[in-house]
Amino acid sequence: MTVPPETIRVLALMEASSVGGPPKNLIEFAKRAKELREGLPRVELAIATFQRGAGPPNAFVTAARGAGIEVFVLSEKRRFDSAPFAQLRSAVAAFKPDVIQSHNVKSHFFVRRLGLYRQFPWIAFNHGYTNTDWKDQAYNQFDRWSLRAACRVVTVCRAFAPIFEALGVAPDHIRIQHNSVRPFVAAPADVVERVKTELALDHRPVILSIGRLSYEKGHADLLQAISIGVAKGTLRDVRVVLVGDGPEMESLKSAAIRLGIQDQVQFAGQRSDVRPYYSLATLLALPSHSEGSPNVVLESMAAGVPIVATSVGGVPEILTGEATGLLVPVRDPAAMAAGIERLLADPALRAHLAEAARDHVAAHYTPEAHCRSLISLYLEAISAFDRERPVSASAR
Repeated sequence: MTVPPETIRVLALMEASSVGGPPKNLIEFAKRAKELREGLPRVELAIATFQRGAGPPNAFVTAARGAGIEVFVLSEKRRFDSAPFAQLRSAVAAFKPDVIQSHNVKSHFFVRRLGLYRQFPWIAFNHGYTNTDWKDQAYNQFDRWSLRAACRVVTVCRAFAPIFEALGVAPDHIRIQHNSVRPFVAAPADVVERVKTELALDHRPVILSIGRLSYEKGHADLLQAISIGVAKGTLRDVRVVLVGDGPEMESLKSAAIRLGIQDQVQFAGQRSDVRPYYSLATLLALPSHSEGSPNVVLESMAAGVPIVATSVGGVPEILTGEATGLLVPVRDPAAMAAGIERLLADPALRAHLAEAARDHVAAHYTPEAHCRSLISLYLEAISAFDRERPVSASAR
């Protein structure tokens, strides 16, 4: 029997400039994995990430270094600059990883293009695709070539697995890894009160939505749902708070005016600490057209905020309809309106769903369980890499 190593050195290649979603999860994992766990090796994780231009380190680099993580910055002048190839080789030589993992289409391409998958076990993480326009769709096709060479491909929900099989990834190389969430710690009361004052909130119910303001997040559907309820007289007193920023900001503001609900909708912008908003929320609405393993759902469950969400991607794998939340069809504002109306009209249902959801994430989505699962995956990849070398001709 092979004795597990005491320490696994992991180099994570990720393209990110802010700290949300996958970047936040990666930093959290790196901090926790340094602690030796009984029966499992400790993990020393370093990050290689891209930064364009000569400005100061971006928010992701700053946060990672602030957490004590070694960061290799791959400097580039433009989108398709080749300079980071040599920089990544230097980072690999300096860090001497046991495992390489990548987190984006560009990162996957770099590992494949440099042939690093022939030298190290390579785990490619996919957090979902953005298909805003034909450029995104064309860019995503690089994965059709890159991912076939990965030792393991990790996706955030079972619903995405067929996508990778269609790209040519062997089914037995695909693994499912949902995100995790820490126990909710409420923001100080004075901070919550300050946010309440800034948004001019009063006793009326607050419908919260957190996420990037991009088309696939479906915020336009949420505004349409509110206007449907207003027309019926059921949602005239609600306040809608959208936390986040993105390319749809101005379009959504125009839509609120066009629908006549601009006085009920607050655009809070990007916020590094969303805890006060959970404390003020009556419910969370997730109107997305596509999702993987959304942090906002897990965070809302942990915070005890009842949820109405579209049944897309990995959402129904986390949230059980009528048990831990309400699920509605995608791109159906009338159904979203009905779900919101139902929760607002039934305080007992809200309390039941919130308690059940909080218990569910505490039992199944803890950072500790997530950390153990990833360490086991590293061990699996190391074993498989040693067993399967040399790389078959089909993956070259």
